[in-house]
Amino acid sequence: MVPEPRTFDLQGRVALVTGATRGAGRAIARELAASGAIVYCTGRSTPEAPSDYGRSETVEQTAELITAAGGIAVPVITDHLDINAVRALIARIEDEHGRLDILINDIGGEAYVKFGLPLWEYDLAEGMKLFDTGFITHLNTSHCALPLMVRNPGSLVVEITDGTRSYNGSHFRESVFHDLTKTAVDRLAFAQGHELAPYGGTAISVSPGWLRSEMMLDTFGVTEETWREVAELNRGKPEAMPPYEFVISETPTMLARGIAAVAADPERAQWNTRSLSSFSLAVHYDLTDADGSRPDAWSFITAMETTPAEELALEDYR
Repeated sequence: MVPEPRTFDLQGRVALVTGATRGAGRAIARELAASGAIVYCTGRSTPEAPSDYGRSETVEQTAELITAAGGIAVPVITDHLDINAVRALIARIEDEHGRLDILINDIGGEAYVKFGLPLWEYDLAEGMKLFDTGFITHLNTSHCALPLMVRNPGSLVVEITDGTRSYNGSHFRESVFHDLTKTAVDRLAFAQGHELAPYGGTAISVSPGWLRSEMMLDTFGVTEETWREVAELNRGKPEAMPPYEFVISETPTMLARGIAAVAADPERAQWNTRSLSSFSLAVHYDLTDADGSRPDAWSFITAMETTPAEELALEDYR
């Protein structure tokens, strides 16, 4: 039996979720709004002008989902590489509410990742596109948002990245540009935490495990209803997609629930400057994924380095 999701109280809080078009950003925006926060949702895609990700989702759709569930959402089309657009966004939030309590930097640039290419063979412009989208957007947004956030104690900045600090510290993330982007995002959280602390603020980086987002499901040609069965059938078939280890994947829900829990925690300063995972937050706050499980993807991935995934007891990691 799937347990009832926990509820959190974020009434009166104002949040900004960048990259709220789909995946983790959409789930986080929905969870914060369900907890009572007023959520500004940003992204580049519109039905008339979709981004180069080639996806159909938009922030307007995210806002519609939130509104239909009884929450408050404000969709704002914003390119976070355009510093003037980001300044205008923060000015609008200041004008409409006079405060910003929660900032979720969730723009990832996953569509621009290319694996298997050494630095000297990588097209520099393509590599910088990943770095700019996955890191500079975060830097731009924090630069503009923090002056508003430090006006009130208790502000929270969450940097969404790929891989925990301990994992990334000992593992090369398959591409120089991907490695630099994701470790830089974590370091940005560490640095912001030091600067926010005197103002009563908190900054953390959080990584999901193997995220079962819309893009990932489409990449593997499976659905939320079929992914587990297909992955299980691919046990022992190293070339099959999705690979068997996809059984450890998680929906964006577990990450979103963990972030809502941190935002509502009056003791959230305990996490300041820390690198956390969706699993570690789920354990601390007694949360689960949407299906009631609690996937420990990073432990599973690490264990695969010495033991084939097929020989691992999945029940020990889910």
